[in-house]
Amino acid sequence: MDGETLARVGYLALILVALGGWVIVEFRQRMGQALRMALAWGMIFVGMMAGYGLWSDIRQDIMPVQSVVDGVVEVPRSADGHYYLTLRIDGTAVPFMVDTGASGMVLAARDAERLGIDPDSLSFLGQANTANGVVRTARVTLQDVELGPFRNDSFSAFVTEGELEQSLLGMDYLGQFRMEFAGGKLILRQ
Repeated sequence: MDGETLARVGYLALILVALGGWVIVEFRQRMGQALRMALAWGMIFVGMMAGYGLWSDIRQDIMPVQSVVDGVVEVPRSADGHYYLTLRIDGTAVPFMVDTGASGMVLAARDAERLGIDPDSLSFLGQANTANGVVRTARVTLQDVELGPFRNDSFSAFVTEGELEQSLLGMDYLGQFRMEFAGGKLILRQ
């Protein structure tokens, strides 16, 4: 052990001795109660650790994600009533909200930055009508767009100048699929 690790262990030991001393003084007449409380907190801690360990198993039910089976993409409806797809753009996973009312693929500024697009260097020459009013847009070309087995080598998208919480997947992209809404799922086929 190096000096820093030894100092940390010593510091933790000092804290445990102080805490243990306080428990003994505080509960000297009620040691049974102190043990019950320690056991209860220990069970809470074990339960939290078990929940954390099981999160990967139950996450699918709580936060449904898309799946690809035999060339068909199935997207379960989210608890908020929307459908969310994740596309791989130039190897980076980008989450989108499916928006059949949007004509194009629209990237939020933070997603554009993650893809290496600097919003400050774009020319915002276009306009888009949104639920929040008119926003200025800049056209960009995305080189490698993948959704499961489906791939586009070059795809046109827009970056908005306005505040956009979630990137939107509009009909320019969705139009290349046969879309079906059934059983709480969006099913995409080519």
